[in-house]
Amino acid sequence: MAKLEITLTRSLIGRPEKQRKTVEALGLRKLHQTVALEDNASTRGMINKVSHLVSVKEQ
Repeated sequence: MAKLEITLTRSLIGRPEKQRKTVEALGLRKLHQTVALEDNASTRGMINKVSHLVSVKEQ
């Protein structure tokens, strides 16, 4: 199965609570932190909600 590398590139300061929770659910805590997650529908949906805060690279 394909994996995605997701990196938090923008700060969460001043962002709505819903976006903060979504980033936390992706496993991101600090700026420039990268996590590798499976490429599935739920992960893609979370990425779409916070696409302006993260960068995604296919692994």
